[in-house]
Amino acid sequence: MKNTKSSKWQRTIYCGELRAKHAGEEVTLLGWVHKQRDIGNLVFIDLRDREGLVQCVISSERKALLEEAKKVKMEYVVGIRGQVRMRDEKARNPELPSGEIEVEAKGLKILSQSQVPPFVITEPPQASEELRFKYRYLDMRRPSMQQNIKLRHQAALRVRNFLSQEGFFEIETPFLTKSTPEGARDYLVPSRMYRGRFYALPQSPQLFKQILMISGFDRYFQIVRCFRDEDLRADRQPEFTQIDIEMSFIEKEDIFDLVEAMMASVFELIGEKIEVPFPRFTYEESMERYGTDKPDLRSEIGIIDLTDVAKSLDSELIRNAVASGGVLKGLEVERGGAFSRSQLNKIDQKAKGLGGKGVIWVKKQDGFKSSLRVDKEKLKFIWKKIGAAEEALVLLVADEKQMALKVLGELRNEFLQEQEEKRKIFKFAWVTDFPLFEWSEEEGRLFSMHHPFTSPHEEDIASLEKEPLRVRARSYDLVLNGVEIGGGSIRINDLELQKKIFKILGLSQKEAQEKFGFFLDALLFGAPPHGGIALGFDRIVMILAGEESIRDVIPFPKTTSALCLMTGSPSDVGSKQLGELGLKKTKE
Repeated sequence: MKNTKSSKWQRTIYCGELRAKHAGEEVTLLGWVHKQRDIGNLVFIDLRDREGLVQCVISSERKALLEEAKKVKMEYVVGIRGQVRMRDEKARNPELPSGEIEVEAKGLKILSQSQVPPFVITEPPQASEELRFKYRYLDMRRPSMQQNIKLRHQAALRVRNFLSQEGFFEIETPFLTKSTPEGARDYLVPSRMYRGRFYALPQSPQLFKQILMISGFDRYFQIVRCFRDEDLRADRQPEFTQIDIEMSFIEKEDIFDLVEAMMASVFELIGEKIEVPFPRFTYEESMERYGTDKPDLRSEIGIIDLTDVAKSLDSELIRNAVASGGVLKGLEVERGGAFSRSQLNKIDQKAKGLGGKGVIWVKKQDGFKSSLRVDKEKLKFIWKKIGAAEEALVLLVADEKQMALKVLGELRNEFLQEQEEKRKIFKFAWVTDFPLFEWSEEEGRLFSMHHPFTSPHEEDIASLEKEPLRVRARSYDLVLNGVEIGGGSIRINDLELQKKIFKILGLSQKEAQEKFGFFLDALLFGAPPHGGIALGFDRIVMILAGEESIRDVIPFPKTTSALCLMTGSPSDVGSKQLGELGLKKTKE
């Protein structure tokens, strides 16, 4: 069949934009054949473009056109000219935005043919993720993917316009930069001009945006690509996009106000009114109340400390746990009173799988029932102290404090995720004042909990050398529905303090100069007080779109094993190309 192309075929409207108000209009549509139904004297073609579908009808009144329409197959690219008309009432499709109308075709042109695709373009997808990623250009024809990418564009535009109106400049920072490995591994790029030397792809524009503050650009942002050679995780990508923001002459509340207003603007795209200001918790408050530094506030229920009543309980298990320095913590599970014995056993096994000793359950059922033999009046007292509802379940954990909080925090999060009615609720929170450092048993040294450019609280600076783990950072994370979507801090703008932090982290003066000398030099020339935040753009769009994975809102994602199945990368390169870079393969 011969392909014909003509510049005269110009689209007048997108298929998915057609509505009843367009009835009677002459239109020209260009798109892909989603479905073709040949019933003899009529051919129906569902034509699809980025805005959606519309039904086109070719009747026997136009015999030549009907014969041409019979040749059309799925995923052919075609142009259709015709008149929009109302469908018969019984033939209307309420599932389709354009379902009230159809287009009576008066002209059809095949612009490009297609082989039989390896899978049908349908919702939900029927093919495996691996097959869809190999033919990503086909997978992205799905209406949901088209809408997700459109939403991604709209969110980026909303962010750009908002920050521009707030006086920010969008400034690009380099992709080929210096390796400063302090977090994940860098992706290294060998230099052809300087053999044996390497660029690194940026894990973040952190140092460049701080240098921009020193340069006098007091309000910077960038929607920027970042790269991290991390170990494999289910929903991480080796390259990802973040909204990067930095401001001078500010305190953390200025960042909070800005980001809250920006998030409210972005969520208007899906018709959601976001309540501001967002709740604030210190790291300690969040851990005590929710057992996590990523609290999910779609439920107000939190972890309750019951250690003070533990001694009065006639339970050797609980008394022994508390006597050895442990705690007794409790959690209400909404509507958990209906859980079966097998469900309760699974909860206990989950707790043990997290490293805990298990859970004790209490139900209000014909009085009180519990997995532990305890006086009914004591159970009634615990129930009242927790404030549990009649139909609830109460879980108790007697263990070392961090483990008890971890177990109940994980269980609380799991129960929330299973509650379908809470899926379309959006609850933000700020978590602040994280520890500045954390200790790595594996490496036997301190690490920065965020990054080494985070400023400590002024009142804690005196404890830096003698009690570094007690020092609080001027840091903050933005959390949405239990997912961290951003993190930032007030930065160090004093050279001597920055050197002291490097020393505490085990960097010698020589190492600090080799890795960060250019930045230390910049601090010599008047660095203003400044701070900022980086927000995970992919995660934000994922939540906006109601998807479960960031891969569903990224046009060309990698697999969970960091492969691009479409292009076949990473791929082998020849010895000539390696030789130009001064590199040679070694045997594994």
